[in-house]
Amino acid sequence: MEYKPIRKVVSGNYAAAYAAKHARVEVVAAYPITPQTSIIEKIAEFIANGEVENLQYVAVESEHSAMAACIGASAAGARAFTATSAQGLALMHEMLHWASGARLPIVMVDVNRAMAPPWSVWDDQTDSLAQRDTGWMQFYAENNQEVYDGVLMAFKVAETVNLPAMVVESAFILSHTYDIVEMIPQELVDEFLPPRKPLYTLTDFDNPVSVGALGTPADYYEFRYKIEKAMEKARKVIKEVGKEFGEMFGRDYSQMIELYRTDDADFVFMGMGSLMGTVKQAVDILREEGYKVGAAKVRWFRPFPKDELYELAKNVEGIAVLDRNFSFGQEGILFNEAKGVLYNTDARPIIKNYIVGLGGRDFTVSDVKKIAENMKAVIEKGELDVEVDWYHLKR
Repeated sequence: MEYKPIRKVVSGNYAAAYAAKHARVEVVAAYPITPQTSIIEKIAEFIANGEVENLQYVAVESEHSAMAACIGASAAGARAFTATSAQGLALMHEMLHWASGARLPIVMVDVNRAMAPPWSVWDDQTDSLAQRDTGWMQFYAENNQEVYDGVLMAFKVAETVNLPAMVVESAFILSHTYDIVEMIPQELVDEFLPPRKPLYTLTDFDNPVSVGALGTPADYYEFRYKIEKAMEKARKVIKEVGKEFGEMFGRDYSQMIELYRTDDADFVFMGMGSLMGTVKQAVDILREEGYKVGAAKVRWFRPFPKDELYELAKNVEGIAVLDRNFSFGQEGILFNEAKGVLYNTDARPIIKNYIVGLGGRDFTVSDVKKIAENMKAVIEKGELDVEVDWYHLKR
């Protein structure tokens, strides 16, 4: 079948809902929370209108229960999906470990929202990055198209390596902003994403299993190791699935870090999510002004793209890491990861951390240009002025 995209003008949240529909999810369990709610509202609308088959929607009393229901459904062999944000994701935290520990390929969309207090409903990556050690893969979308594509790819990767996956989009900047999204005809989605073949199922009564039973010190260690090996395998699978997606639908995701105008760059901006669209626009302007600068968008934070970062770092003089998050007592989380990856290598660019946009504060092209001026001066001097720059701090 020839690929002819179906173009719709939808929000990031609706893009996620359509992707879940096209993935033929069988169980959705979720609890409403701003700014995620319209994802599950749209899925409920699909069900009410008779647009989906064999989809069970489970209404629950909390996000903790939502993930518990997804765990049960996935363990029974179903393709399970949920969505949440911020405090809801924090409430899920315990069950995230159960999902990965049970090797269940659940896909969840997290609409990035700043953690309270103080209360905020705006964009901030701390909620998802606080879950980085739970054994979930994490894909960060720059735009609504990547939300849609990301959900479909996340299911395929997750079901190949038997680990859960999180697709992350920005609150309001993507979740409630409408844009053109090229959707894939159902027949081609079915070709790309065939029915799930579970690693095990609780409904296979001829081959009974126990899930989440006691792991003694003689066994527990190996369970953790197997999860890590699956995460390492995911790096290869992500690239293969991203390449296949590109060959079928014209949008290539074979690289875990997307590079933009980096071939001759002296330094690059590195970040994740929607802010990288602003960065790319700024890079074009800076190039016209004589700056040799590029952008490196980290698509997958887990598993972390170690090799791709090294290949980038050894060919530039500096990296400006833009973190819309922060780890208290340390630094920006992406910055911290990048430094750790490069410590035992021969790549030694100057790396500086810029904390930007916390709680949804605007991050503009003008901001990127100012950071470029500062980064250029740092490189020319050959040493950092400060390692972590709270760029948006009111002074």
